[in-house]
Amino acid sequence: MTVTRHRLAFAAAAAIVVGADQLTKHLALNGLDDAPIDLPGSFRLVLTFNDSAAFSMGGGRTSWIAALALCVAIGLSVVGLRSNRRPTAIGWGVIVGGAAGNLVDRALRDGNGVLGGRVVDFIDPGFWPVFNVADAALWVGIGLLLLATFREERRQAALEAGS
Repeated sequence: MTVTRHRLAFAAAAAIVVGADQLTKHLALNGLDDAPIDLPGSFRLVLTFNDSAAFSMGGGRTSWIAALALCVAIGLSVVGLRSNRRPTAIGWGVIVGGAAGNLVDRALRDGNGVLGGRVVDFIDPGFWPVFNVADAALWVGIGLLLLATFREERRQAALEAGS
């Protein structure tokens, strides 16, 4: 039963991230096609399309990047589905959801060849490359995994100290 609940947590986290990512990309495509929107500070919303990996590395290799991302997402899904703690399963689910959100773009958006679509980016902080919800989810998921690991280590240390 516990493993089933953790699998559900993993799947729910991934699905929520993909849904939020695709919804915000849809809104960006429909609301930012005319001009960027300036926000407080250096932040703005601006529609861009990315055919490379993080920080514009590997431009023009969209299909290769997508194939690698797909393999990584499958591997991380196996790890996430085997998680024996719910917070860890959620962290892996958020990361896989982020990877899957960008893979949806690679698979369904106009581009060159199989998985050759460009990823929609629209969040421009002004001091960092333009990104999207899926990109942010990758970092949030890593943070959740670190937090879950830290909490588990503290719990184990407390148990050992009490023995």
